[in-house]
Formats: sequence, structure tokens, C-alpha cells
Amino acid sequence: MSVSQETSPLPVITPPLEPEHMWHVTLTVSGDVQDPGSVRSALQRLSERHPFLMDARYSGDRAEIRYWEEAENLATAVDLASRVWRMNADAAGLPGWHVVGVEVVDRATMRHRGERDAGLRLAGGRITPL
Repeated sequence: MSVSQETSPLPVITPPLEPEHMWHVTLTVSGDVQDPGSVRSALQRLSERHPFLMDARYSGDRAEIRYWEEAENLATAVDLASRVWRMNADAAGLPGWHVVGVEVVDRATMRHRGERDAGLRLAGGRITPL
């Protein structure tokens, strides 16, 4: 089965002016193999339901979403990030996968990475295959 390599634009979300409360999250989930087209559709529904997504990448057994989270501190941001997939699974039709990775960094770190890796960053606002 061939999966279209199309990309879908997502709204570009700019963090509010309080950088000390903004955390960049990369959440990775994985599980039983699903139809990649179904995974892509579910990610699109998630982006429509919660336009906080910056980027999403997917395959038949894995997905990665990147977004900004607003939280008082790192521990709260990690806690919120670890629940995003499960909390939206039914409404967006997400696969019943489990979180296998969470990275949370502050805004300054993300800005530093952006300057360092400008050519390697994911294209903002897209859902693309892994």
C-alpha cells in the first residue's frame, strides 16, 4: 500500500510574551502497526482540535508531535505532555499507542537549537511521514 507523501499545513502558533512559562515539547508515541493514512488523518484531526501543534511526523507504528506548552515549571510541562496523546485519543481518533519519549526544553534552549540547526529543523506547520 502506498501512502501519499503530501504535507498538510498546520496553523503556526507563536508563544505568548512570557518565555519563562513556555516549553517546547516533542512527544513520541508508538504501538501496533496502523494504516499510515489513518494515522495521518488522526493527526490532522488533532491539529484541527488543538491548533497548538507545530509539526507532526508519522509512520504506521510511530508518531512524533512538536508543540509549545504553557506551564509554571518543567515538571508540570512534562506531566501535561505525557497526557496529551491519551487525552485526545478518542476525539481525534488517534491510535491506541503509548508514549515512548518526551522531550521538554525551555524557550531559550529551543531558540539556541534553531540558530544552531537552522537547516535541520522540521518545516513548521506540517504533517509529514517519518
